[in-house]
Formats: sequence, structure tokens, C-alpha cells
Amino acid sequence: MNVVILGCGRTGATLSVQLATQGHSVTVIERSPDALKRLSVYRDKVRVIIGNGLDHDVLQEAGTPDADAFFALTRGDNTNLMAAQIVEREYGVKRVAVKVADPQRAEAYKKLGLFCINASALLAGMCKDWLMGEEYRSVDSYNVLAKELEF
Repeated sequence: MNVVILGCGRTGATLSVQLATQGHSVTVIERSPDALKRLSVYRDKVRVIIGNGLDHDVLQEAGTPDADAFFALTRGDNTNLMAAQIVEREYGVKRVAVKVADPQRAEAYKKLGLFCINASALLAGMCKDWLMGEEYRSVDSYNVLAKELEF
């Protein structure tokens, strides 16, 4: 599979290494060369593009038009959401996942058809199930805005 990952923070680096070690073609787009240290000894298994993931030239260089999947995993919700929309609409990438820290924003963008992952909701749900001795459920069942947080 040909995968492009925007962001080489902890999540982006971990995902890129997991995919690359399974034989997938992985390209990481990252602004900060220092962040690439997270790739460690796997740096030679991952193609790296230094630049802004909202820049069309950078997305082209990363091979986004030929990507099977795109992950927007930076710290910035707005950057992730904008990148996802560009990649879906302008490059036609079918599988696009977006990390969104704000659960209310994630819920709003899911309604627009984006696949948003909210780490807080996912972790909280799994912690609750672990505490209660319940079986873990699907990601989608955790990846929702809790009724208590709606306002």
C-alpha cells in the first residue's frame, strides 16, 4: 500500500514505522527536520519530504495523487482538517484519516464525511471498558462525542 502521512510527531512516526516494517511504501511530510529523529533506525525505510503539507507542490512531491491512504496527524486540528479536504477533493484519495484533538470539532467534521479520530474519546472509552472489565469495542464506537460533553 502507498501511504502518505502528514506529521512526524509521536503518532505519525509510530504509524510510519509500523507500516514501513510491514512492507508498505510510506512517505512522511514534516516541517521540522528535528522531528524526524523519531523515525530512529527506520529512517531509511520511510521517504521524507520536508515542507508544509498544505502546499500543493509538497503534496505532489510526496506522491499524494497516487496514495492509497493519507493520514493528517499534526498537532493542529485546522491543519489536519484542511489537508484532509485538499487531499480528498483535489487528489481524489479515497482513504483519508484525520487526527482531531477537539471532540466537538471532530464530531462536526465527521458530519461532513471526514474520518476523524479523537484520541481523547478513544482512550477514555477504552479506559472505562478496562476498568469495568468489559470487552473492547470497535474504534468507531469509542470515536464519538460523549453526551456529557455536548453543549
